[in-house]
Amino acid sequence: MNPFKKFTLFLFFGLLVTLFQANAENAEIATPPAPNIAATAYILQDYHTGKVLAENNADAKLAPASLTKIMTVYVVFRELANGHLHLEDSATISEKAWKTSGSRMFVELGNQVKVEDLLKGVIIQSGNDASVALAEHVAGSEDTFADMMNQHAARLGMTHSHFKNSDGLPMDDHYTSARDLAILTSVLIKEFPDYYRWFSQQEFTFNQITQHNRNPLLSRDESVDGVKTGFTDDAGYCLVASALREDMRLISVVLGAKSANARANENQTLLNYGFRFFESHRLYEGKKPLNEARIWKGESKTIPLGLAEDIYATIPRRQYKDLKAAIVVDKKITAPVVEGAKLGSVKVTLNDVVIVDKDLIALKAVAEGNIIQRLSDSVMMMMEKSEDGK
Repeated sequence: MNPFKKFTLFLFFGLLVTLFQANAENAEIATPPAPNIAATAYILQDYHTGKVLAENNADAKLAPASLTKIMTVYVVFRELANGHLHLEDSATISEKAWKTSGSRMFVELGNQVKVEDLLKGVIIQSGNDASVALAEHVAGSEDTFADMMNQHAARLGMTHSHFKNSDGLPMDDHYTSARDLAILTSVLIKEFPDYYRWFSQQEFTFNQITQHNRNPLLSRDESVDGVKTGFTDDAGYCLVASALREDMRLISVVLGAKSANARANENQTLLNYGFRFFESHRLYEGKKPLNEARIWKGESKTIPLGLAEDIYATIPRRQYKDLKAAIVVDKKITAPVVEGAKLGSVKVTLNDVVIVDKDLIALKAVAEGNIIQRLSDSVMMMMEKSEDGK
């Protein structure tokens, strides 16, 4: 073949390869559907945004087994936070607590046990005896404690939950759902980060008996730092897991798996799917000025506007560049304005779909100005109105 033709063909095919590689690199890779999970119900949710990445049967009312204890410790954490209880307080072990069947911390009848130890006995050892002891110490009886659990569930929007005991042993009308457990876990992590670290503790020794955390993902996946396992014959094998990779936290709930190994594997599958195909970004920091707006008739000429809390977005990977944000500020903001007043909005869209819509609020109060400031601004406002009308 003519050397010139060979060179031309070489350039042609080289150009095709280059174009193909460039197109492959720039092409959007579609997010695959969620994996099939062998369980009665499950959910995968982003912690910061609440966005659900995968779910099935997530609102079904199911027996929660020891996942009940997530609510038990949440109630106790709330009592600690409001000062009604202290970690160094001691609880007396009743006969009911001592005789409670199932997994145990091995507390002894009549002994005094610190609240902190009982909490670790519940979280790490899944002690039913410790759960009952805490419930009785906090509320006087387990029935009254269950009422407290249900009040918190209602407050948190757990609309498919009803608790009858503190340990999760089977009882009629005792149930929750995968979605409700994700809600509860998110709130627990957010409100009590210091106590949450106990959920990653892999063993605890009490009464010279060392027991290991039943969550195998803690040793299998270094990003997993909780949360709780459960099993009864009616509930099957259950696990709530949470993992943090870089700045993204996911919560997975699997209810009704066929074995202890299956519940761990199915949670791992959900977590890997979420981290592989989605990303979470903090777009704006709460309580920080995003805009300085003109305020009329006030003691100052401007007012800082921002967000009540951080804004996060959970999106498919490689689509961050396609996010668009729009800040809209109310017209003619007039004093007085109280801190926290809604004065606009922040909307974030992805491919023309609104994924975040939050209020833009006043970050500080602005009182009315003196009479000269008010009169001056009144004249200026009338002049602007006149100009607008032309």
